[in-house]
Formats: sequence, C-alpha cells, structure tokens
Amino acid sequence: MEFSSAQIAELVKKVLSDMGDVAPVASGNEVPVGVSNRHIHLTKADMETLFGAGYELTPLKDLSQPGQYACKETLTLIGPAMRPIENVRVLGPLRSKSQVEISVTDSYVLKVKPPVRESGNIAGSAPVTIVGPKGVVQLKEGCIVANRHIHMSPSDGVAFGVKDGDTVTVDVLGKRRTRWYDVQVRVSPDFRLEMHIDTDDANAVGIGNGAKVKVVKE
Repeated sequence: MEFSSAQIAELVKKVLSDMGDVAPVASGNEVPVGVSNRHIHLTKADMETLFGAGYELTPLKDLSQPGQYACKETLTLIGPAMRPIENVRVLGPLRSKSQVEISVTDSYVLKVKPPVRESGNIAGSAPVTIVGPKGVVQLKEGCIVANRHIHMSPSDGVAFGVKDGDTVTVDVLGKRRTRWYDVQVRVSPDFRLEMHIDTDDANAVGIGNGAKVKVVKE
C-alpha cells in the first residue's frame, strides 16, 4: 500500500505527537479530544490519611496537559448508596483541595448529586467518602461533574479569537453528530490544545481520545 506525501506527513505528525515531541496546535477550527474517566485529586494531608504518613504518589503515565500525570495509586469511592466504585485513579500533582470528578452515570451508582463545575470550583459541591489502604477521608464537598472545556495555549486563543473564560459552540461530526453549547475555554501558557469531555459525553456521541471536534465560527 502506497501513501501520498500528505498522508506520510500526517502519520509522522501523529507519531511525534503521541511521543510528546509535538503538541497539537490549532488547525482551522479543529480541536483534538481527550476523554476523562472518573478520577481523584488529593491534598498532601488527605493523601497521607489514605496511604500513610510520608507516602508519595507514584507517577504512572504523563497526561496530555504538561505537568499532569496519572498515578499508580487507585482508591474506592463510597456514597449514600453504600455501593462502592473501586479502582478510581489518582492524578498528580497534589493540589490545595481534594477533588473527585465523576460522570453523571457514576453519580447514580453512588447516589450523590454533584454539580457540573469547572475543575477547582468545589464550594458547595457534593460530599463523598474516599477509602484507601490506610485510612478514610470524608469530603464534605469536592465531588463534581467536570464541565466540557477546551484547554488552549495563548497562541491557540489568538488563532480561535477567544480568551480565557469565554464559551464556544462545538460540533461533533460522525454517525452520531451533535452540537455542544457553552463549552468553556481555558487559556494558559501551561496548556496544550485539547477539549476535555467525560465518558458519558464520549459514549453518547461515539468518539474517543484523539477524535477531532470543530469550534463553530458564529
């Protein structure tokens, strides 16, 4: 099978991107997608309660956003239903406030009512219990469903004509095409271009990691 020069260039670009040597950049109005499964962010104090004094997280895999990584450690979530969700991945680095991000489907299992929020905005959010090998943490607030959002570098923001905190409309193409409204834009020099959705959204429209969506120019 022979490839055209354009196809070869695209394959090389994809391989380099997967290796982490080339960050995705704005191309027209397309944005790559990252699907986020349920996960946990911890403070140092909560980490030591769950895993023991002096414990340190074990990085397992770098995530798409620079400095963010999945850890080897997993924990169990419990809500009022007393039906546990096990093997929930911990993400690093440590944060100033512990936070649990789940899908709406997960909330039905746990019987909690998490609001749809931007990551980090946990005031008044749902309580949840986290169980670790050495202890238990009962969060009075901190459980959310993450809103749909797009990470952008400043240059991407210029290319798309948006600034941090703006909202945009996004089209998902394919057999289950749809349109998402009020998608939050987050712009920072620490970000690389990627739209984050949860597993419920991804399954509903039949897409996965690396799919492309389009920002609607209205």
